[in-house]
Amino acid sequence: MTQAIAMSALQAGESGYVTELSASPAMELRLRDLGLVRGTRVTCVLQGPGGGLRAYLIRGALIALRKGDADGVRLERERPAAVRRAT
Repeated sequence: MTQAIAMSALQAGESGYVTELSASPAMELRLRDLGLVRGTRVTCVLQGPGGGLRAYLIRGALIALRKGDADGVRLERERPAAVRRAT
């Protein structure tokens, strides 16, 4: 079984798939409008020096989110290619 993590826990170069959103109604709507729906692949591309701001590749667009906003997005980590082929 795979453990869900917050999107803000991804490090640069890591990817995961959206499993759920947990935010205020207005923020949840905004996140969905950005393409963050169940099954969407998200890759952390850049991290700000303090870690409070990160850029994510979401459906071909580079989106910057604050840590507090990214905390409301739960992901299942992407398994490495070697593990995917073995299962």
